[in-house]
Amino acid sequence: MDSKVTSVLSYFGLLWLIAFFFGKKDEKSIYHLKQGFGLFVVGFLFGIVLQILFSVSATIAGIVSLLGIILLVLFIIGVINAIKEEQKPLPLFGKSFERSFSFIK
Repeated sequence: MDSKVTSVLSYFGLLWLIAFFFGKKDEKSIYHLKQGFGLFVVGFLFGIVLQILFSVSATIAGIVSLLGIILLVLFIIGVINAIKEEQKPLPLFGKSFERSFSFIK
């Protein structure tokens, strides 16, 4: 699997595992693996928070769920960066993703 395919798959949830275990491990791929994994973690935590808020108030959960659009936009930005083979951090969280996830090598 070449670097570009590995980079793109890095943003697709469980396909991340395929990219991690079977993809090419060059600088670009590793960069996108970290960005994609970070986005997955943020999305997962967002889902947990949303479930808690929904149990408290459906109105609050409805308003907060609109923030899910932000995660969708970040996902799209990440995939576009991977397709263009650019190493740009995702807005909001990308810089911290660069420093985190040292197990991704």
